[in-house]
Amino acid sequence: MNRVFIKTYGCQMNERDSEAVAALLRGRGYIIAPDEHQADIILLNTCAVRDQAEQKAIGKAGYLMNRKKKKQPKLKVGIMGCMAQNRGLDLIDTLPDLDLLVGTQKFHRVPDMLDNLRDENSVLSPKPSTLIDLEEEEGSQNEIRLHLKEKGLQPSAFVSIMQGCNMRCAFCIVPKTRGTERCRPIASIVQETEELVANGTKEVTLLGQIVTSYGRGEIEMVNGKSAFVQLLEALSEIDGLERIRFTSPHPRGFRQDLVDAYGYLPKLMPQVHLPLQSGSDRILKAMKRPYSSERFLEIVASLKTVKPDMFFSTDIIVGFPGETDEDFEMTRKLFDHVEFDMGFIFKYSPRSGTVSAEEMEDNVPSEVKEERNQILLKRLAIHSEKRNRGLIGSTQQVLIEGKARRGESMYTGRTPGNRKLVFKANERLVGQIVPVRVTDAGTSALMGELVIQE
Repeated sequence: MNRVFIKTYGCQMNERDSEAVAALLRGRGYIIAPDEHQADIILLNTCAVRDQAEQKAIGKAGYLMNRKKKKQPKLKVGIMGCMAQNRGLDLIDTLPDLDLLVGTQKFHRVPDMLDNLRDENSVLSPKPSTLIDLEEEEGSQNEIRLHLKEKGLQPSAFVSIMQGCNMRCAFCIVPKTRGTERCRPIASIVQETEELVANGTKEVTLLGQIVTSYGRGEIEMVNGKSAFVQLLEALSEIDGLERIRFTSPHPRGFRQDLVDAYGYLPKLMPQVHLPLQSGSDRILKAMKRPYSSERFLEIVASLKTVKPDMFFSTDIIVGFPGETDEDFEMTRKLFDHVEFDMGFIFKYSPRSGTVSAEEMEDNVPSEVKEERNQILLKRLAIHSEKRNRGLIGSTQQVLIEGKARRGESMYTGRTPGNRKLVFKANERLVGQIVPVRVTDAGTSALMGELVIQE
């Protein structure tokens, strides 16, 4: 029993956690199965931010429990991550035959727990057949390094720099599931990145619940620069690292030192994910978001001053409790003013344990949420296609990530602005940054042709 399949729900942080668990398991001698039907152990790395993600994971776990009973009695099933942390032992009541329940600060313990599952003498409460570890662990942020030497070339890689969140946004479950903010030392992050670069990585994306809060209260400012900007500067010194990105920040983190960094750090890519959530100051206050729509626009303007070609993506929640037509119209107007070229539009759903779920009435009808959602999605498509078509005729420096899903000899990569570009190339160019002339554009991707360098 040593073949493990990991199914991931939710955000890039979850994807990164799943990759780390897979790497640790390989190091322990486990085989990562390509699909669930070839696995002896199935781990679901779950999300608790949206109800739909939770329901999908619970439904999948129930399906696997049924399969275990009827067809595959030796199958082991575990739930990891945010939903495990949020629901805790209640999941055992819902899924009594679950074999493993692992919290967000215990991913590095998964190999030991799977070893225990293979030991018939292992007994942990509340029932002998269930291994549970949901406790906090001091220093867990230093266990989130990624060991990927056996994975091969990664043109672009995620690097986790911190865990947890100290914000208390009314709609968000993350502080409950991920704990308080804890950061890794700059030297440790630099070392991990150097190892990735030595293995061929050209681009890293820094990950954190609120990545711009990195080191706040733990690392002193130097010459007016925050710990996060100090980290960006340290990473920029790494020979062979060509591109730096980060997600997900908070508008409050965009102080002048970070804005200025876009002007003097050429490796910091001209693309910012700036979560708005709402364009109504009244709703922002109810959400406990410590900025106004005016301040948000000031941040956008300051970034465009430093980088006129900056690309912007965002997060929006429609149908938050109490959101009126007027509130939504403010969001739409601001959305159109910035002309976000990428975005994630969510319909509000109450999450247990959050302020909005416990103290506010979910009083916006579902059909109204859907209507507002569709309006913004249509506006997003218009903005995205407009920005993409504006790139036709330009030559973009593209990091080739691999083969495209369709088309013989077609490959795909990302521009500095994080736009997907598809073009004909040779496999030997994977992992390289090459000039590509944009020839056509759609809503979500660009088409181009490789510029032959003489």
